[in-house]
Amino acid sequence: MIKVVFFAALREKLACSELSIESDNISTVEQVKQHLIMQQPDWQAHIHNNALLSAVNNEMVPANHPVKSGDEVAFFPPVTGG
Repeated sequence: MIKVVFFAALREKLACSELSIESDNISTVEQVKQHLIMQQPDWQAHIHNNALLSAVNNEMVPANHPVKSGDEVAFFPPVTGG
């Protein structure tokens, strides 16, 4: 199982804070995104946002980063400070 967590405005838009998905046939962050869209097609606009950031086990990673069972994958919108 891979734990998927959504933060900030993304969590609100999806009305979901976290879920778990089977790790079979999922080996990258991009494949996690694809799986989420297949399960929830109405999430596509939010998940395929080019500005969406991702982290695996609390480390910022690109979409081609590997994932495995037991990992936590987090998605969140870019943050600005001021």
